[in-house]
Amino acid sequence: MKVHIARSLLDHIHALCAVDSGEVCGLLLGAAGADRIDAILPAANVAPDPARHFELDPITLFAAHRAARSGGPAILGHYHSHPSGIATPSATDLASAAPDGSLWLIVAGAHSTLWVTLEIAAGQVAFAPATLCIG
Repeated sequence: MKVHIARSLLDHIHALCAVDSGEVCGLLLGAAGADRIDAILPAANVAPDPARHFELDPITLFAAHRAARSGGPAILGHYHSHPSGIATPSATDLASAAPDGSLWLIVAGAHSTLWVTLEIAAGQVAFAPATLCIG
């Protein structure tokens, strides 16, 4: 799977991640079924331990779902940072993921990778790497 994102948008995500020592998170938005991330929506990390985990602010998440139902951009997935790790899904990410085909953009330092969630067996989730086309 190839997903396109503008360089300026990816740079914006990296800039947000660089100013916070905890896990930074937000939503990836675009047209439903499209292969392009058109916008992001930063969200507060409301996890009990935001230095090691992330949980999207439910107010931001619900507002984005309402906007999508009203004709706004679809939620394609989300981004989050691994400030002291690598840009691959962690065991915690796997435990939190749903097998719904959503995108997970993970940032660690200057690196970013894109993943899509898949169902590998009844209710079991796996991450498959996706190609992030920047331009």
